[in-house]
Amino acid sequence: MSAPAINETRKTKLPQRLPIVILIAVLIIAVVVSCAVLGEGIAPYSPFLQRLGVGDTPPSAAHIAGTDLLGRDVLSRVIYGARTALVGPVVVAGGAFAIATLLGLLSGYLGGLVDSAIMRWVDFMLALPGPLVAIVVVGVAGGGYWTAVFVLVVLFTAPDTRIVRSAVLEQRPLPYIDAARTLGISKTRILFVHILPNVLPIILAYVVLDFAFALVNLAGLSFLGLGVEPGTPDWGRMLFENRNILFSNPVALLLPAGMIILTAVSMNLIGDWLLERFAK
Repeated sequence: MSAPAINETRKTKLPQRLPIVILIAVLIIAVVVSCAVLGEGIAPYSPFLQRLGVGDTPPSAAHIAGTDLLGRDVLSRVIYGARTALVGPVVVAGGAFAIATLLGLLSGYLGGLVDSAIMRWVDFMLALPGPLVAIVVVGVAGGGYWTAVFVLVVLFTAPDTRIVRSAVLEQRPLPYIDAARTLGISKTRILFVHILPNVLPIILAYVVLDFAFALVNLAGLSFLGLGVEPGTPDWGRMLFENRNILFSNPVALLLPAGMIILTAVSMNLIGDWLLERFAK
């Protein structure tokens, strides 16, 4: 083999570098995770400490992002708010796809009445206006962060089931499935040992995308007063609480809003990149 051919072969074996945009997105998510885990250690003040005599103030040396109407440090509340920004969306994305994976596997592989029953439920759920249903159900239930999370898990399960079913339908006619049936392997083993590992990468990519949608939905419900309890450090709730001080301290609104946008966009970029990689 000639030298140019050898060099070309070596180049093909080198791992592809991450795009700079994805690296930035991963860095942003790492910062958010660090804030959620190390909030107590890196926040300059307690997010619950009120200084009613101080009120809302613009950014200063003592308070980098200023204070809100109750004199609470905005930066500290944004740092602590990373916890609700991560925990809820992770539960929504993980819970929805855990249920959707089971339903999608059964629907895609078994077919027949099982497929018809599951897909009619999916069609019904997809016909509902998701955001409106979430607002009504959470409002009737009296609000609450975990109530909102539970409602979103149910709403996210239907479209996720369709995604898993489509991936399973691509695997079902392949030769390795026919070989497994010929060997007398049980349907349960075929589903969870043979099919699931082959569709899992696609599922993981969509889980990341679900996280971004769940983050925005939970922030919206908190803004409407249907999410976290009043006073809880939460990015969506901060938008509601600080809407009246937009001109006296715009950072109190722009900082949590920017964190919602950056986190959601970063997760979307990572999810799209993973989807492109796994779809090849």
